[in-house]
Amino acid sequence: MPLTLVNLGVPQIIKRIGGKDETQRFLASLGFVTGSEVTVISEFQGNVIVNVKESRVAISKAMACRIMV
Repeated sequence: MPLTLVNLGVPQIIKRIGGKDETQRFLASLGFVTGSEVTVISEFQGNVIVNVKESRVAISKAMACRIMV
């Protein structure tokens, strides 16, 4: 299921990162790697703020759809 559909405050494990190689490298540089724990803190119009690797990151709906948990 994509990250955009996850309930707020529930920790999830990243199963797969989709998209082109550039997109995957960008998300990996933010801490989104397979096996990492991610928690959605808030959501506004599909854009999400998440906790990943001890930091908060805001990502767009398009990027969040590429992260499968």
